[in-house]
Amino acid sequence: MIDISKKEVWFITGSQDLYGPETLNQVAENSTIIAEKLNDSKLIPVNIIFKPTVKSSEEIYETLTAANQEKNCIGIITWMHTFSPAKMWIRGLTVLQKPMLHLHTQFNRDIPWGTIDMDFMNLNQSAHGDREFGFMVSRLRKNRKVVVGHWSADSVQKKIGDWTRVAAGWDDWQGAKFARFGDNMRFVAVTDGDKVEAETIFGFSVNTYAVGDLVAVINSISGDAINSLIKEYEASYHMADSLLEGGKDRQSLIESARIELGLEKFLVDGNFKGFSDTFEDLHGIKQLPGIAVQRLMQKGYGFAGEGDWKTAALTRAMKVMGSGLEGGNAFMEDYTYHLDPIEPRILGSHMLEVDPVLASNKPTCEIHPLSIGGKADPVRLIFNGRAGTSLVASLMDFGNRFRLLINKTIGEKIVEDLPNLPVARVIWKPLPDFETACSAWILGGGAHHTCYSENISVEQMEDFAEMANIEALVIDEDTTIRNFKMAIRTNEAFYK
Repeated sequence: MIDISKKEVWFITGSQDLYGPETLNQVAENSTIIAEKLNDSKLIPVNIIFKPTVKSSEEIYETLTAANQEKNCIGIITWMHTFSPAKMWIRGLTVLQKPMLHLHTQFNRDIPWGTIDMDFMNLNQSAHGDREFGFMVSRLRKNRKVVVGHWSADSVQKKIGDWTRVAAGWDDWQGAKFARFGDNMRFVAVTDGDKVEAETIFGFSVNTYAVGDLVAVINSISGDAINSLIKEYEASYHMADSLLEGGKDRQSLIESARIELGLEKFLVDGNFKGFSDTFEDLHGIKQLPGIAVQRLMQKGYGFAGEGDWKTAALTRAMKVMGSGLEGGNAFMEDYTYHLDPIEPRILGSHMLEVDPVLASNKPTCEIHPLSIGGKADPVRLIFNGRAGTSLVASLMDFGNRFRLLINKTIGEKIVEDLPNLPVARVIWKPLPDFETACSAWILGGGAHHTCYSENISVEQMEDFAEMANIEALVIDEDTTIRNFKMAIRTNEAFYK
């Protein structure tokens, strides 16, 4: 469902007419080579598109406004091969709406000590051309990513590639639609928020749709479609005996398949990228959507329970960022603690809806009672999560601003049997340590709902916050409570 390979980032080189045709031809040739090499890099998942050198205010304005209008363009890379007087950039940068990465590089890697002359110096002026450009971007208070180093280096290409993934996630939010079946879970604070402000800042819309309208779609699903999906279940998972043909719970499996197909049809027909529901408002649906939601998340839809539209949107964006990489991005909830004094850990799970992209083993498809929601016993997928580096991120509305809170974590293999816990689960160690991480998370107002990621970095999440121009707070191996409190107070003043 998610494919960012056709997205474009435009490579725009700055110069000026002062240098004359010979130098400008060389600038164009060198820029073409860099753009082609970046486009061919396996570390960059999108297309890098060369654009002719911009040498005047008019050319800059035309190129940047064209980037705004091009649907597949998710951002621009700027580089000053020579000196490009930055007052020429004011008008274009003022109207630029796409994310920007400033690549501080030069065409040659090494100084040619034996042959260097003033012609070479005039051509290769990135060292101060980029500084002139950097001043103007800072003067205009525009957020951007700065990557420094030779363009051929894997480390530089990796940073560019990581940023393009963030830009793809941001682009995916622009005009995105998220469906909300029912309202926020009653009396819950952190999952609520200002949907008007969110659309203004983030570009996606959230609207509520009657559960009855969804039920009508669910009830319209044909028996042939249900049978086909059940065959897919049976081929993909270890099935509980009671769910097999002739088993006592077979009808529950049929109902689960009907719910999945109805939900997916509703989302596809409405061009939605994610959704939320709440167990307090599912009138007409026979069981809470368990396997249905799990499989739809695995296909790329954003989701969060209890009406938490912010986490649903964040999960979708992080799925886009991690598209094609090993590991997954999934809706998660900090559920319970293992408070061993030596090795404390967090067990993450949810009532039903944990995304199988995190599964370390082939999931089992089972049915069990659920003491909340007042519905029939729901079918769900059960599995353990993987070990490895990870993070959790949460998006909260603080009234005067949105805050993105990020905690670096380490996923760990679950070695204990959990015979009486019939849900999917993940265990992780928060950095820098359990006490500091949990204290900082609570001081930062972090939600109990998060997106758990195995393939997105803290730096990428910070880049995402900068694209949105919102606050980001990080809890990692360097965090101390004293400094974290200071960051909160400083940000409060900054964001007024």
